[in-house]
Amino acid sequence: MTAPTAVPRPEYPRPQFVREDWLNLNGTWQFAFDPGDSGLERGLLTGGLDREITVPFPPESVLSGIGETDFLEAVWYRRTLTLPAEWAGRRVLLHFGAVDYDATVWVNGTEVARHRGGFTPFTADLHQVAGPGEEITVTVRARDPKSGPQARGKQALRYANHDCHYTRVTGIWQTVWAEPVPHVRLHRPRITPDLAGSAFHLELPLSGNAPGHRVRARLSDADGEIATAEVRADLDLAPRLRLPVPQERRRVWSPADPHLYDLRLELLDGDGQVVDSVGSYAGLRSVAIRGKAVLLNGEPVFQRLVLDQGWYPDGLMTAPTDAALVRDIELALDAGFNGARLHQKVFEERFLHHADRLGYLVWGEFGDWGCAVGGETGDNQQPDASYTGQWLEAVERDYSHPSIIGWCPLNETYQRLHDRTTQLDAVTRAMFLATKALDTTRPVIDASGYAHRVAETDIYDSHSYEQDPVAFAAQVAGLDRDRPYVNASPDGRPWSVPYRGQPYFVSEFGGIWWHPETAAQARGDDREESWGYGERPRDEEEFHARFAGLTGTLLDDPDMFGYCYTQLTDVFQEQNGIYRFDRSHKLDVARVRAAQQRPAAIERREV
Repeated sequence: MTAPTAVPRPEYPRPQFVREDWLNLNGTWQFAFDPGDSGLERGLLTGGLDREITVPFPPESVLSGIGETDFLEAVWYRRTLTLPAEWAGRRVLLHFGAVDYDATVWVNGTEVARHRGGFTPFTADLHQVAGPGEEITVTVRARDPKSGPQARGKQALRYANHDCHYTRVTGIWQTVWAEPVPHVRLHRPRITPDLAGSAFHLELPLSGNAPGHRVRARLSDADGEIATAEVRADLDLAPRLRLPVPQERRRVWSPADPHLYDLRLELLDGDGQVVDSVGSYAGLRSVAIRGKAVLLNGEPVFQRLVLDQGWYPDGLMTAPTDAALVRDIELALDAGFNGARLHQKVFEERFLHHADRLGYLVWGEFGDWGCAVGGETGDNQQPDASYTGQWLEAVERDYSHPSIIGWCPLNETYQRLHDRTTQLDAVTRAMFLATKALDTTRPVIDASGYAHRVAETDIYDSHSYEQDPVAFAAQVAGLDRDRPYVNASPDGRPWSVPYRGQPYFVSEFGGIWWHPETAAQARGDDREESWGYGERPRDEEEFHARFAGLTGTLLDDPDMFGYCYTQLTDVFQEQNGIYRFDRSHKLDVARVRAAQQRPAAIERREV
């Protein structure tokens, strides 16, 4: 069952774990503000809600039909629908792609789910509450408190947007949908490519075991089936299979050839009948570290990354269409980048699907700002244990995407060496070790920029917004002597444990403040609403000279494995993007691309 085209964001939201039957619940819902978070006491669970909203767009966005940008302490949603009768004999799951921040879900007045965290999915099992053919009323309360420890990413803690902080997002901001499933079923698989062994290793978690059940996996490409594996499913909660790829059918996933194999995963009963069946895909590739180089498929591939915030003028954190996600990747590729840091936001899974298809390298990141870890440090709250739980939900969701080549749990943490150990120290180490335990196949950076507090971090980096290419070159020199540029606190005291020879990159730089119209306005009467790093260029020619000088410094360093330029697009008042906020051109993109095209020194060097 496919969603009707009139429904906003109608595409299937989980492209690496696809079931045929599903129901998209985006569209018009009843809605109410709850400024005092007193709705439960006032009867909003069963009473009328006085407004309407278009889901999945947050109420602060234009596309929601509301556009209220003040602080929203709590909001309520309600929708009544009839579950398809043809789903009879199966139980129904109700899925939420993401709800910011603290969600409670009721169906027909019965609480069916709670979830804390604004970036990751959760599911309500409606068994014994409602089933196929029945009418149900879904009610959602989303709390988004103004203060307290909360991973907010780039959402502003002040009333108005400012600097690099943007309009807040509250409530439902990704697709809501339902699907029927058997009582014993497959959960999301863990697909691990084994390039050295020319195979895929699969873990197929199950909701439970039944006598005689088996799991089967089929691997295929455009020429047909390649391999099949089948094992018992009544002994383990997560049966494991190996699917070999013969040499004549082997195609390695890379930016130059982002080949994806098709997977069909099945749960069989004792009679060999298919109980559950899902579609998936996989890319055969490897990530390794050799000295200071990060290798993709055994070769150094210089990571020309761009910082992508994932915000849109009309949908805020929600892309207006699936095509908009594709367009952002295409814009980056057109400008000469081969990947991105997905910055301060867990991107919706369809973005990763398109990155997989297009050969776009990405670093998965958590939206940790909002506490003392970074950003507006006037909020002295320390991150709590929920940060680790929310981050692991993201890693588990995205583990099998070949485009992800590294993990970044935290960004710009403020911790000085020799200060008293804080909760942030404990959370940093917990998030690093938990990520390494969950995924042994990718490098993990403990915290990007500023304070590296985990000595065994796989990657070491720094952030620098020095605008003069000559001064920038002097600043980042020394990597060949194991003395790279390292961020320090404003009083000069070190933030980080010493560098010990890991792969190193400048993971934020540039941020060149350039917007032709606001620059002209500033030269006129100095009244303008624009923000960026350093002194803005006098004209576009100066922008290109600065961009080429900064990127060239890093491309020519034989020990640098990559960089990440800030940023892909302008976002509201932060006007330092390669493109405008509406994704239109403001620069000669061909020149931006040309500045990055020569082979990097680490790609030419024997490693």
